[in-house]
Amino acid sequence: MTLRLHSAALAAMLALTALLPPPVHADEREQDEVRHSVERGEIRPLTDILAAIRDKLPGEVAGVEVERKDGRWVYEFRVVDDKGRLFEVYVDAHNAKIERIQEK
Repeated sequence: MTLRLHSAALAAMLALTALLPPPVHADEREQDEVRHSVERGEIRPLTDILAAIRDKLPGEVAGVEVERKDGRWVYEFRVVDDKGRLFEVYVDAHNAKIERIQEK
């Protein structure tokens, strides 16, 4: 009798689980936060930032991240020059100003 009760409870839990939305991972939440910040005008879109700074970069963009630092958004570009050196370029996500370029 106990086995049937547990089986029925398990079946009910599985049925309820199927109705729940899939879990949202931290990366998805961060992407949503970035998207909403762009929509509100807090962050300029990546295409706008790249257009504004491309001629000022020391090489080709190999990667990019956007994150909140000290309460504001910053794009972090990984850039490789023609000699294979790696740089990190930090850009204010609101005004497209290059804040610092650091060789790695």
